[in-house]
Amino acid sequence: MKKQFITLAFVIGFSSMANVVLAETEYQKNLQLAQQGNAKAQYNLGLMYDNGEDVEQDDKKAFQWYQKSAEQGDTEAQLNLGLMYYNGQGVQQDYKKAFEWYKKSANKGDVKAQFNLGEMYYNGQGVEQDYQKAFKWYKKSANKGDIDAQFYLGAMYDNGEGVKQDYKKAFEWYQKSANQGNTDAQNNIGAMYYNGNGVLHNKKLAKEWFAKACNNGNLEACYNYYRNLNELENN
Repeated sequence: MKKQFITLAFVIGFSSMANVVLAETEYQKNLQLAQQGNAKAQYNLGLMYDNGEDVEQDDKKAFQWYQKSAEQGDTEAQLNLGLMYYNGQGVQQDYKKAFEWYKKSANKGDVKAQFNLGEMYYNGQGVEQDYQKAFKWYKKSANKGDIDAQFYLGAMYDNGEGVKQDYKKAFEWYQKSANQGNTDAQNNIGAMYYNGNGVLHNKKLAKEWFAKACNNGNLEACYNYYRNLNELENN
């Protein structure tokens, strides 16, 4: 038994050492390629510094490597560089530059960059507010399955922002987002059934959707659920 314990300890220790060596090898491999101008390796180094994976977390170094990669046209690096400018992470916050890098990435088809671009047009951050352009970019992202873009596209149809108001289309997009687990979309579907917007008025279905959103942690849905429940019991 003693030999087994010693052997096991040795195996565990060896495994840990192997992981460290592997991490160092991965870092050194990417560093060597990055210094030679490899855009994907530069992006990988940015990601490692960004997340503190196998290196000490360092926003400034993450920014530097993302920038090198982004300037060579790497789509993911362009998105992440935009995020760093947007959040003021490793660099002074600059919405205009965030917008510029998001747009480069979005034009190449990055789903999250397209959503972020929609957000900036909607909120007027780094660019003049423009609901029609926000709608355009949300739709590009939503068509590729982005859960948040689907919700916001539904909201724009619901409120008639950047597009003619259309409750049926609002319901359709809310449903796509809700089916992926967006609790705000689930709550809004409940509200549409409750009010009869885009669908037939149905308090029982409204209750089901409010309950689903409430069980997933949406407090507004919890309020709507208990209000609806009391009305059903009193009728």
